[in-house]
Amino acid sequence: MSKKILVTMLALTLVGTVVALSGCGGEAALGESEENPIIWSFVPSGETERVATGAQDVADLLNDETGLYFDTSIATEYAGVIEAMCSDPPEAHMGSLATFAYVLANERCGVETELVAVRFGSPTYNGQLITRADSGIQSIADLEGRTFCRPDPLSTSGWIIPQLSMRAEGINPEQDLGQVVDAGSHDAVVAAVYNGDCDAGATYVDARGTLEEQEPDVMEQVVVFHVTEDIPNDGVQFIPDMDEDLKNQIVEGLLTISETEEGQEALQTAYSWNELERQGDEFYDPFRQVLQASGMSIEELQAD
Repeated sequence: MSKKILVTMLALTLVGTVVALSGCGGEAALGESEENPIIWSFVPSGETERVATGAQDVADLLNDETGLYFDTSIATEYAGVIEAMCSDPPEAHMGSLATFAYVLANERCGVETELVAVRFGSPTYNGQLITRADSGIQSIADLEGRTFCRPDPLSTSGWIIPQLSMRAEGINPEQDLGQVVDAGSHDAVVAAVYNGDCDAGATYVDARGTLEEQEPDVMEQVVVFHVTEDIPNDGVQFIPDMDEDLKNQIVEGLLTISETEEGQEALQTAYSWNELERQGDEFYDPFRQVLQASGMSIEELQAD
Protein backbone atom coordinates (compact mmCIF):
# COMPACT_ATOMS: atom_id res chain seq x y z
CA MET A 1 0.00 0.00 0.00
CA SER A 2 1.41 3.38 -0.98
CA LYS A 3 2.15 6.03 1.61
CA LYS A 4 -0.32 8.42 -0.11
CA ILE A 5 -3.22 5.94 0.11
CA LEU A 6 -2.43 5.21 3.78
CA VAL A 7 -2.48 8.90 4.67
CA THR A 8 -5.83 9.34 2.89
CA MET A 9 -7.36 6.39 4.78
CA LEU A 10 -6.15 7.75 8.10
CA ALA A 11 -7.61 11.15 7.30
CA LEU A 12 -10.99 9.66 6.42
CA THR A 13 -10.97 7.63 9.64
CA LEU A 14 -10.27 10.73 11.70
CA VAL A 15 -13.09 12.65 10.00
CA GLY A 16 -15.51 9.82 10.69
CA THR A 17 -14.48 9.71 14.33
CA VAL A 18 -15.00 13.45 14.74
CA VAL A 19 -18.48 13.28 13.16
CA ALA A 20 -19.47 10.37 15.37
CA LEU A 21 -18.25 12.11 18.49
CA SER A 22 -20.01 15.33 17.59
CA GLY A 23 -23.24 13.36 17.09
CA CYS A 24 -22.91 11.77 20.52
CA GLY A 25 -22.50 15.15 22.16
CA GLY A 26 -25.35 16.86 20.28
CA GLU A 27 -28.59 18.13 21.74
CA ALA A 28 -31.04 15.47 22.88
CA ALA A 29 -34.24 15.01 20.89
CA LEU A 30 -37.30 17.02 21.91
CA GLY A 31 -38.60 15.91 25.28
CA GLU A 32 -35.70 13.60 26.07
CA SER A 33 -33.94 15.94 28.48
CA GLU A 34 -34.64 18.80 30.85
CA GLU A 35 -32.54 21.01 28.55
CA ASN A 36 -34.85 20.36 25.57
CA PRO A 37 -38.33 19.92 27.05
CA ILE A 38 -41.71 19.81 25.34
CA ILE A 39 -43.29 23.19 26.06
CA TRP A 40 -46.98 23.05 26.97
CA SER A 41 -48.71 26.42 27.12
CA PHE A 42 -51.83 27.01 29.21
CA VAL A 43 -54.09 30.03 29.72
CA PRO A 44 -55.47 31.15 33.11
CA SER A 45 -59.10 30.01 32.71
CA GLY A 46 -59.21 30.23 36.48
CA GLU A 47 -56.96 31.63 39.18
CA THR A 48 -53.45 31.65 37.72
CA GLU A 49 -51.66 30.03 40.67
CA ARG A 50 -54.18 27.17 40.74
CA VAL A 51 -53.84 26.56 37.00
CA ALA A 52 -50.03 26.65 37.26
CA THR A 53 -50.02 24.15 40.13
CA GLY A 54 -52.34 21.73 38.34
CA ALA A 55 -50.44 22.05 35.05
CA GLN A 56 -47.12 21.26 36.74
CA ASP A 57 -48.64 18.26 38.53
CA VAL A 58 -49.94 16.93 35.20
CA ALA A 59 -46.51 17.43 33.62
CA ASP A 60 -44.79 15.60 36.49
CA LEU A 61 -47.19 12.66 36.23
CA LEU A 62 -46.71 12.59 32.46
CA ASN A 63 -42.95 12.52 32.96
CA ASP A 64 -43.33 9.52 35.29
CA GLU A 65 -45.53 7.76 32.74
CA THR A 66 -43.58 8.49 29.54
CA GLY A 67 -40.07 9.48 30.60
CA LEU A 68 -40.51 12.70 28.62
CA TYR A 69 -39.72 16.15 30.01
CA PHE A 70 -42.19 19.03 29.91
CA ASP A 71 -42.05 22.73 30.63
CA THR A 72 -45.45 24.22 31.44
CA SER A 73 -46.09 27.92 30.96
CA ILE A 74 -49.12 30.07 31.73
CA ALA A 75 -49.86 32.73 29.12
CA THR A 76 -51.74 35.89 30.01
CA GLU A 77 -54.18 35.45 27.12
CA TYR A 78 -55.20 33.05 24.34
CA ALA A 79 -53.48 35.13 21.67
CA GLY A 80 -50.15 34.50 23.38
CA VAL A 81 -50.56 30.72 23.15
CA ILE A 82 -51.57 30.93 19.48
CA GLU A 83 -48.54 33.10 18.74
CA ALA A 84 -46.24 30.70 20.60
CA MET A 85 -47.56 27.66 18.70
CA CYS A 86 -47.57 29.38 15.29
CA SER A 87 -44.17 31.07 15.53
CA ASP A 88 -41.18 29.77 13.56
CA PRO A 89 -39.47 28.14 15.33
CA PRO A 90 -42.35 27.32 17.70
CA GLU A 91 -42.15 28.70 21.24
CA ALA A 92 -44.67 26.07 22.42
CA HIS A 93 -45.26 22.53 21.16
CA MET A 94 -48.57 21.89 22.89
CA GLY A 95 -51.44 24.05 23.99
CA SER A 96 -54.75 23.89 25.82
CA LEU A 97 -56.89 26.32 23.91
CA ALA A 98 -60.59 27.01 24.23
CA THR A 99 -62.85 26.44 21.25
CA PHE A 100 -62.60 29.68 19.28
CA ALA A 101 -58.88 30.09 19.99
CA TYR A 102 -58.30 26.54 18.70
CA VAL A 103 -60.28 27.17 15.50
CA LEU A 104 -58.28 30.36 15.01
CA ALA A 105 -54.94 28.56 15.56
CA ASN A 106 -55.98 25.74 13.24
CA GLU A 107 -56.84 28.23 10.49
CA ARG A 108 -53.72 30.29 11.06
CA CYS A 109 -51.02 27.60 11.08
CA GLY A 110 -52.60 24.13 11.18
CA VAL A 111 -52.53 23.48 14.93
CA GLU A 112 -54.25 20.11 15.47
CA THR A 113 -56.40 18.85 18.32
CA GLU A 114 -55.98 15.33 19.66
CA LEU A 115 -57.84 15.32 22.97
CA VAL A 116 -61.00 17.03 24.18
CA ALA A 117 -61.86 17.54 27.84
CA VAL A 118 -64.88 15.93 29.44
CA ARG A 119 -66.62 17.75 32.26
CA PHE A 120 -69.60 16.32 34.11
CA GLY A 121 -69.79 13.50 31.57
CA SER A 122 -69.93 15.75 28.48
CA PRO A 123 -67.39 16.94 25.87
CA THR A 124 -69.45 20.13 25.43
CA TYR A 125 -70.35 22.94 27.78
CA ASN A 126 -72.32 26.19 27.90
CA GLY A 127 -71.60 29.82 28.54
CA GLN A 128 -73.63 32.05 30.81
CA LEU A 129 -74.29 35.75 31.24
CA ILE A 130 -74.29 36.87 34.86
CA THR A 131 -75.16 39.96 36.87
CA ARG A 132 -75.74 40.99 40.47
CA ALA A 133 -79.19 40.12 41.75
CA ASP A 134 -79.85 43.79 42.50
CA SER A 135 -78.61 45.20 39.14
CA GLY A 136 -81.97 45.35 37.41
CA ILE A 137 -80.59 43.39 34.45
CA GLN A 138 -82.95 40.60 33.43
CA SER A 139 -82.19 40.10 29.74
CA ILE A 140 -79.63 40.85 27.06
CA ALA A 141 -81.60 43.94 26.05
CA ASP A 142 -80.87 45.41 29.50
CA LEU A 143 -77.12 45.43 28.80
CA GLU A 144 -77.25 48.66 26.81
CA GLY A 145 -74.99 51.24 28.40
CA ARG A 146 -73.73 48.81 31.05
CA THR A 147 -70.17 47.79 31.95
CA PHE A 148 -69.48 44.23 30.79
CA CYS A 149 -66.66 41.93 31.95
CA ARG A 150 -65.16 39.20 29.77
CA PRO A 151 -62.29 36.81 30.60
CA ASP A 152 -60.44 37.32 27.32
CA PRO A 153 -61.34 38.67 23.86
CA LEU A 154 -60.81 35.15 22.40
CA SER A 155 -62.73 33.28 25.12
CA THR A 156 -65.46 31.23 23.47
CA SER A 157 -67.93 31.12 26.37
CA GLY A 158 -66.74 34.41 27.83
CA TRP A 159 -67.02 36.54 24.70
CA ILE A 160 -67.34 34.98 21.22
CA ILE A 161 -70.68 33.21 21.76
CA PRO A 162 -72.09 35.87 24.16
CA GLN A 163 -71.44 38.63 21.64
CA LEU A 164 -73.22 36.60 18.94
CA SER A 165 -76.15 36.24 21.37
CA MET A 166 -76.10 40.01 21.93
CA ARG A 167 -76.13 40.74 18.20
CA ALA A 168 -79.05 38.34 17.73
CA GLU A 169 -80.97 40.40 20.31
CA GLY A 170 -80.13 43.71 18.66
CA ILE A 171 -77.26 44.72 20.94
CA ASN A 172 -74.06 45.74 19.14
CA PRO A 173 -71.27 45.13 21.69
CA GLU A 174 -68.99 47.75 20.14
CA GLN A 175 -71.58 50.50 20.18
CA ASP A 176 -74.21 49.64 22.79
CA LEU A 177 -72.25 48.41 25.81
CA GLY A 178 -71.01 51.12 28.13
CA GLN A 179 -67.56 49.55 28.53
CA VAL A 180 -65.98 46.13 27.95
CA VAL A 181 -63.44 45.08 30.59
CA ASP A 182 -60.91 42.25 30.16
CA ALA A 183 -60.87 40.62 33.59
CA GLY A 184 -58.22 38.00 32.76
CA SER A 185 -60.08 34.83 33.80
CA HIS A 186 -63.56 33.43 34.39
CA ASP A 187 -63.02 33.55 38.16
CA ALA A 188 -62.12 37.22 37.88
CA VAL A 189 -65.30 37.98 35.92
CA VAL A 190 -67.42 36.45 38.68
CA ALA A 191 -65.49 38.40 41.32
CA ALA A 192 -65.88 41.67 39.38
CA VAL A 193 -69.64 41.21 39.07
CA TYR A 194 -69.94 40.16 42.71
CA ASN A 195 -68.01 43.24 43.84
CA GLY A 196 -69.99 45.57 41.59
CA ASP A 197 -67.00 46.48 39.43
CA CYS A 198 -68.92 45.31 36.37
CA ASP A 199 -72.67 45.36 35.82
CA ALA A 200 -72.62 42.04 33.98
CA GLY A 201 -70.22 39.50 32.53
CA ALA A 202 -69.84 36.18 30.74
CA THR A 203 -68.25 32.93 31.92
CA TYR A 204 -68.59 29.20 31.45
CA VAL A 205 -71.33 27.41 33.40
CA ASP A 206 -70.91 27.56 36.35
CA ALA A 207 -67.80 29.57 37.18
CA ARG A 208 -69.56 31.04 40.21
CA GLY A 209 -68.70 27.88 42.12
CA THR A 210 -65.00 28.76 42.08
CA LEU A 211 -65.70 31.67 44.45
CA GLU A 212 -67.95 29.86 46.93
CA GLU A 213 -65.16 29.21 49.40
CA GLN A 214 -64.22 32.90 49.60
CA GLU A 215 -67.73 34.28 49.07
CA PRO A 216 -70.32 31.78 50.42
CA ASP A 217 -73.25 33.88 49.15
CA VAL A 218 -71.96 34.21 45.57
CA MET A 219 -74.68 31.96 44.13
CA GLU A 220 -77.37 34.22 45.60
CA GLN A 221 -75.69 37.56 44.89
CA VAL A 222 -74.62 36.74 41.32
CA VAL A 223 -77.43 35.41 39.12
CA VAL A 224 -77.56 33.91 35.62
CA PHE A 225 -79.86 35.63 33.11
CA HIS A 226 -78.84 33.89 29.86
CA VAL A 227 -77.33 30.49 28.92
CA THR A 228 -75.73 29.88 25.51
CA GLU A 229 -76.03 26.90 23.20
CA ASP A 230 -73.67 23.92 23.51
CA ILE A 231 -69.98 24.66 22.90
CA PRO A 232 -67.22 22.04 22.29
CA ASN A 233 -64.87 21.76 25.26
CA ASP A 234 -61.23 22.79 25.27
CA GLY A 235 -58.53 20.13 25.20
CA VAL A 236 -54.97 19.38 24.12
CA GLN A 237 -53.56 20.54 20.80
CA PHE A 238 -50.20 20.17 19.03
CA ILE A 239 -48.18 22.12 16.50
CA PRO A 240 -48.63 20.73 12.96
CA ASP A 241 -45.10 19.33 12.53
CA MET A 242 -44.98 17.53 15.87
CA ASP A 243 -43.44 14.07 15.45
CA GLU A 244 -46.32 11.57 15.21
CA ASP A 245 -44.71 8.96 17.45
CA LEU A 246 -43.93 11.58 20.08
CA LYS A 247 -47.45 12.98 19.85
CA ASN A 248 -49.00 9.53 20.26
CA GLN A 249 -46.77 8.82 23.24
CA ILE A 250 -47.98 12.01 24.95
CA VAL A 251 -51.64 11.35 24.12
CA GLU A 252 -51.49 7.78 25.41
CA GLY A 253 -49.72 9.01 28.54
CA LEU A 254 -52.38 11.63 29.22
CA LEU A 255 -55.17 9.10 28.72
CA THR A 256 -53.44 6.73 31.13
CA ILE A 257 -52.89 9.26 33.92
CA SER A 258 -56.44 10.60 33.48
CA GLU A 259 -57.65 7.24 34.78
CA THR A 260 -55.62 7.48 38.00
CA GLU A 261 -56.64 9.26 41.18
CA GLU A 262 -53.56 11.48 41.11
CA GLY A 263 -54.07 12.34 37.46
CA GLN A 264 -57.73 13.18 37.91
CA GLU A 265 -56.88 15.48 40.82
CA ALA A 266 -54.20 17.28 38.80
CA LEU A 267 -56.45 17.69 35.74
CA GLN A 268 -59.25 18.95 37.94
CA THR A 269 -56.96 21.50 39.59
CA ALA A 270 -55.57 22.78 36.29
CA TYR A 271 -58.69 23.07 34.15
CA SER A 272 -61.57 21.33 35.93
CA TRP A 273 -61.17 18.40 33.53
CA ASN A 274 -62.85 15.19 34.74
CA GLU A 275 -61.40 13.09 31.92
CA LEU A 276 -60.08 13.26 28.36
CA GLU A 277 -61.26 11.65 25.14
CA ARG A 278 -59.79 11.38 21.66
CA GLN A 279 -61.32 13.83 19.19
CA GLY A 280 -60.00 15.26 15.95
CA ASP A 281 -60.49 18.58 14.21
CA GLU A 282 -63.91 17.56 12.84
CA PHE A 283 -65.30 17.71 16.38
CA TYR A 284 -65.26 21.50 16.05
CA ASP A 285 -67.12 21.64 12.71
CA PRO A 286 -70.55 22.33 14.30
CA PHE A 287 -69.02 25.32 16.07
CA ARG A 288 -67.60 26.55 12.76
CA GLN A 289 -71.12 26.32 11.34
CA VAL A 290 -72.41 28.54 14.17
CA LEU A 291 -69.77 31.12 13.28
CA GLN A 292 -70.70 30.95 9.60
CA ALA A 293 -74.41 31.32 10.41
CA SER A 294 -73.65 34.51 12.34
CA GLY A 295 -72.57 36.21 9.12
CA MET A 296 -69.30 37.31 10.72
CA SER A 297 -65.86 36.09 9.72
CA ILE A 298 -63.33 34.73 12.19
CA GLU A 299 -61.25 37.86 11.58
CA GLU A 300 -64.16 40.13 12.47
CA LEU A 301 -64.88 38.20 15.65
CA GLN A 302 -61.20 38.28 16.58
CA ALA A 303 -61.09 42.04 16.06
CA ASP A 304 -63.94 42.52 18.54
